[in-house]
Amino acid sequence: IHQYEQTMNNTFITPPVPAVGAAPPCCRAVGVMPLLRLALLIFSFLFWAAGLAIFTLGVWAQASLSEYMLLSANRYPNAPTILLGTGAAVTAWGFLGCLGVAANLPYLLRAYGFFQLATLMGGLAAGLSGLFYREDIAEGFRSGLKKAVLDYGEDEGHANALDSLQRALECCGAEGWRDWLMSDWAIQDAVYSTGSLGNDSSAVSLPDSCCIKRKACRNRPLPESGFRNIKLAGIHTHGCFLKVFSLVNDNVFHIAATVLGLAFIQVAGIALACLLANRLSPRLPFSFHY
Repeated sequence: IHQYEQTMNNTFITPPVPAVGAAPPCCRAVGVMPLLRLALLIFSFLFWAAGLAIFTLGVWAQASLSEYMLLSANRYPNAPTILLGTGAAVTAWGFLGCLGVAANLPYLLRAYGFFQLATLMGGLAAGLSGLFYREDIAEGFRSGLKKAVLDYGEDEGHANALDSLQRALECCGAEGWRDWLMSDWAIQDAVYSTGSLGNDSSAVSLPDSCCIKRKACRNRPLPESGFRNIKLAGIHTHGCFLKVFSLVNDNVFHIAATVLGLAFIQVAGIALACLLANRLSPRLPFSFHY
């Protein structure tokens, strides 16, 4: 019987008893490294999603706004192309940031931090340039609109862009419909419409894109009564420049707040990447034994 009890005691092992006062596994303190990894992984995913959003915005701008870029007299770099390139680069580096966190690669994390720093500086430079040179940008757009009105009919690309803008914003001319009084196309079309062989500069036509409604729009030629009450002729009374400028001014606060918010988020991402890279020991691909 004694041997049987000894055999049974050796067979069944008593489970270890936790120490008095020890916290259960779910409530134990988490180290700094897991928190850094989790925070940087979340940031990298958001960074990747932001890059994808910028790239999508660039595709939309390339498809919808590239035509309107022709109307500006300024020869700045193509904004849709910049959005496409920036979005692609941010998306790629967001994926590399997730890879650096998952694989514990300090060199990749440091490169990721430097890329975020470059992106931050480029974004701030672009935002400050737009803020300081907004008057030049606005004046270039105004001059381009006026030139498109004066040269209407001579350049199909600019004429189509102007028509599209006037239809989309429900406007007419740069400052207003009176800009068309200086256009050679407006006078020649009015003469052709009336059948007069003389060059009657008092008669003027407006393009169909200036009409509120295509039907019953008295724009070719514009009747003399239209000079006194342009709205009765079915013509848009507001200029395109004021509508674009008002649209930008109404949203400038939201744009500035978004840029500043993204800047602060990127500063946090740079700090996380550098902290995690410094805490990780570099992994050597080969080890040599002598």
